[in-house]
Amino acid sequence: MSTSAADAVAGEIAGSDDGVLETPFLDSERWNILQSIAEEGGYAYATMTSLAAAGDIRAAEAAKEMAWEQLHSGPWHSVVPIWRDAYSMACMHLAKLHYANGEFNQAIKALDMGIIMGGMMLRDELNLAIRKASEKEKARSDLGDKGESEIKFVSQEINVAEVQQSLPIKSLSCKLVGKSPALSLEAFLRDHYLSGTPVVIRDSMDHWPAKSKWNDMNYLRRVAGFRTVPVEVGKNYLCPEWKQELITFSEFLERTRSNDTTSVETTYLAQHQLFDQIQELRQDIVIPDYCFTGGGEIRSLNAWFGPARTVTPLHHDPHHNILAQVVGKKYVRLYSASLSDELHPHSETMLSNSSQVDLDNIDEKEFPNILDLEFQDCILEEGEMLYIPPKWWHYVRSLTTSFSVSFWWSDAEKLDD
Repeated sequence: MSTSAADAVAGEIAGSDDGVLETPFLDSERWNILQSIAEEGGYAYATMTSLAAAGDIRAAEAAKEMAWEQLHSGPWHSVVPIWRDAYSMACMHLAKLHYANGEFNQAIKALDMGIIMGGMMLRDELNLAIRKASEKEKARSDLGDKGESEIKFVSQEINVAEVQQSLPIKSLSCKLVGKSPALSLEAFLRDHYLSGTPVVIRDSMDHWPAKSKWNDMNYLRRVAGFRTVPVEVGKNYLCPEWKQELITFSEFLERTRSNDTTSVETTYLAQHQLFDQIQELRQDIVIPDYCFTGGGEIRSLNAWFGPARTVTPLHHDPHHNILAQVVGKKYVRLYSASLSDELHPHSETMLSNSSQVDLDNIDEKEFPNILDLEFQDCILEEGEMLYIPPKWWHYVRSLTTSFSVSFWWSDAEKLDD
C-alpha cells in the first residue's frame, strides 16, 4: 500500500467509530486477492472468505485455518506469497467480527497473527486496525497511565566475579573488545567498518526514550500488554526440547520477571521484528547513524528480550550488525570470520551459520583445538552498542534481565542479494 493510500485508509478508519472496523483497502482489493488465491487452488478458501465477509465467524475461522495449513506445508521460503496475504485477509475478517461484537482483545490477537505470519499487502491496514482496536481496549480496561510506580527489571549492579564463574571457560581473560565513547562516523568507517573490527560504542543512545522507559515493567505492559508475540521456550534453538509459543506480551513479562527468582522454564523473545509489529515501541528507539555507513540500507530491526541466563549459541550473521543494549547487561564473545572452519559449522543447511561447539560445555575430545582459538569478548553494559562485522561468530549470554535491539544493514553493493 502506498503512503497516500495508507493515509487515506487511516482517515477512513479514524473517522469511523460506529462499532465497525473499516477496511477500505481490503474491500477494494478483495476480489483481486481471491482470484490470485483461486489460481493457486484455493477455491474452498475463497468460498469461506466470502461467507466471512458476510458475517459468518465460523467461516472466518475456517479460512484462517486453511491459510495456516498452507503456511506450514513446507519450508517457509517455499510458501507461495499469496497464501501469506490470504492468511492476513482471514485474520482481518476474523478481527472485524470480533470488533463488531465488542471483543477487542480477540480482534487484536487476530490482527497480530496477521502481522506475524501474514504477507505485506495488508500490513498498513492491519496496523491501523490494531491502533483503533487498541484504543478501544485501553479505554475499556482503563490501561492508560495511572501514575503507577515503576517495577524495574534491573535495579542493582551485578557481581562480576560471581558472574564470571557462569561464563564459558577463559572468558574476560584474553583480548577485550575495545570501547570508544561517542565514536565519530569518520573514525567508525576508518577503524572498524572498512577493517571489519568489532568495537563497543558508548554514549550514543542517551537520547533514546527507551533508555528511561524499558526498564519499567508497567510501561511495557501499558503499551503492549495485550499484544501477541512469538517467544522461544527452552535453553536455546539448538537443543531438542526447544520450542516456540505465541503468548501475550503481559504473560511474557510475567515469565521474564518470575524466571529471575524461580525455576520457570526460560522464555526468550528472540530475533523478532517487534518494532514492525508494535509501533509504540519503535518510537522509543532511533536507528544509529553508523547503520548508514557504506551507503547500504537497513535489513532488519530485531528485539532480544528475556531474563538472565538466556543464551544465543555461537553463530554468525550475513550483515553488519549493531547490538544496542537498552536494559541490563550481556556477555558477548566474538571469533573472526576467518576461523569458520575451526568453529565446526553444522552441515545442515538451516543451521550452517551455527557452530557445533557448545561454549558452555565444550567437548575437548571432539573439538581439541577450540580453546586455542583467538577471540575477543566483553560485558556489554546498559547504554552501549556493539558493532559486529559480517560473518563474525558470536555467542551471547544475558547476565541480567536484558532488552536489546539489533540493527542489521547491508553494503550498497549487496542490496540486490
